[in-house]
Amino acid sequence: MDTQKIYIFSGLGADERAFQNIDFSGLDIQHVKWLTPNNEESIRAYAKRLATQIIEKEPILIGLSFGGIMALEVAKHIAVKRIILLSSAKKKDEIPIYFRLAGKIRLHFLLPTALLKKANCVNFWLFGTSTLADKKLLKDILSDTDVTFLRWALQQIVRWDNESTPCPIAQLHGTKDRILPIRFVNDADLIDAGGHFMVLNRAKEVSVFIRKHL
Repeated sequence: MDTQKIYIFSGLGADERAFQNIDFSGLDIQHVKWLTPNNEESIRAYAKRLATQIIEKEPILIGLSFGGIMALEVAKHIAVKRIILLSSAKKKDEIPIYFRLAGKIRLHFLLPTALLKKANCVNFWLFGTSTLADKKLLKDILSDTDVTFLRWALQQIVRWDNESTPCPIAQLHGTKDRILPIRFVNDADLIDAGGHFMVLNRAKEVSVFIRKHL
């Protein structure tokens, strides 16, 4: 296999810790760093700034959850060989309609900061975390999430209007994803009983899928 540069976009507020169980041995990977969004910055403008971290031509992008959305937006600014989506969405119709309706009434702005950043039984259920190790990692990720970035990202998700794919897409989704339910997702490979955090707790299967599409 020829060496192919791979850029990885983590989930909303998360970092490379979410991929700690994925087998990237022998691969040339780089984690894209989230930037602080500017005041009222559009998702397209933000993606253009993120794209400056990508210097190789026609790389492969891997996007987890919100990171998949951002990978698609980045691919509108640069040439990309392929995007691998994990627990994510490729078009606006794959975002649950109730999220978009909540966005219209700006419900996400009414949620208290403590609720957004606090790990609890609801979050554990939504993300599909069951072991103590998974719960601790989710708790740490939520605690470390920048509130400004979190609120900005939620706004982008509920307003996302993408209807096209700028490059070939390989998409993997869990049948028990409670954040982005599978009933809204089209043409994806599936992990049976996989949840939104399957990149962590179903890492072997996710690793096989990634290597298959490099």
